[in-house]
Amino acid sequence: MTGVLSSQQLEGLIADGAIAADPAVRPEQIQPASIDLRLGHIAYRVRASFLAGQGRRVADRLSEFEMHRIDLSAGAVLEKGCVYVVPLMETLALPAGIQASANAKSSTGRLDLLTRAITDGGAEFDRIPPGYHGPLYAEICPRSFSVLVRPGMRLNQIRFSSGDAVLNDAELAALHASDTLVDSTPVIDDGLGFSVDLKPQTGTLVGYRAKPHTGVIDLDNIGHYEPADFWEEVHSDRGQIILDPGAFYILVSREAVHIPPCYAAEMAPYLAMVGEFRVHYAGFFDPGFGHDAAGGTGSRGVLEVRCHEAPFVLEHGQIVGRLIYERMSERPATLYGAGLSSNYQGQGLKLSKHFKAL
Repeated sequence: MTGVLSSQQLEGLIADGAIAADPAVRPEQIQPASIDLRLGHIAYRVRASFLAGQGRRVADRLSEFEMHRIDLSAGAVLEKGCVYVVPLMETLALPAGIQASANAKSSTGRLDLLTRAITDGGAEFDRIPPGYHGPLYAEICPRSFSVLVRPGMRLNQIRFSSGDAVLNDAELAALHASDTLVDSTPVIDDGLGFSVDLKPQTGTLVGYRAKPHTGVIDLDNIGHYEPADFWEEVHSDRGQIILDPGAFYILVSREAVHIPPCYAAEMAPYLAMVGEFRVHYAGFFDPGFGHDAAGGTGSRGVLEVRCHEAPFVLEHGQIVGRLIYERMSERPATLYGAGLSSNYQGQGLKLSKHFKAL
């Protein structure tokens, strides 16, 4: 069994006790190639982000960094600019050959809500080694907006795999030849490159920039908020924009992306040397994303961009990231967008599901 585990295999892990939860995992948490993780009832406000480190427990490290505890039972606000650690409802008892990785869900990333998984003995974020037995925690740092959260909310997701399932460049080129991964000439270099679209077919709207002083977003409110209360429109008629240091942008890829049913993908930085900005906090692309049989016919990748130390000129067609494709161990029983509450199938430039449609 080599590859990313599909939904039916995840159900098997749950049945075997390798994935447990209190209360039990619900069917709606299971995605084609991942499981949504749920917030528990307590949030710990901490002085700084941290990793447990080899041989140490997160619970023990919390005693070093905890400032105060927040009961989430009736709902509580996580303040912009603060760091919180929340025990999750799910725990793991993985077999020796199964590892896991976590990432923010799409709606989480589009709110600039930095969310990472940490574990006992962990030396890196979002990566869980084979055979891990123990609890899971979410580190949450709202960057642009304060958010109202409750127990059971699903901010991040976890994907399980066995062996090395990553496609090399030759395999990726062959897959594009047979399945058309992007609607343009592919740039294949340690993954499938994708670029930013700053020349829309109509109009001059190329993205959105988060406003610095806004109200709270209740993460249970879907299609509720006026975009203009939280976002400034970004326009360009020149095919370029200047990113401001510290600002957060929602942009869109030039390419329409396709993830075939027997594959999954993860977004990764393009070049470490291009250190002026970071793209995408939510990096999982499920099998069937952009697939025509699941209602896609190619879907743009929404780019969550934060500029770092210096103003940076971003130009149309500039490569900003790459997709790492992986084989599925089995074809999922249900694809992204087919019979699921998939908010972003067939998407273009789009804010998170919490905002009214424009």
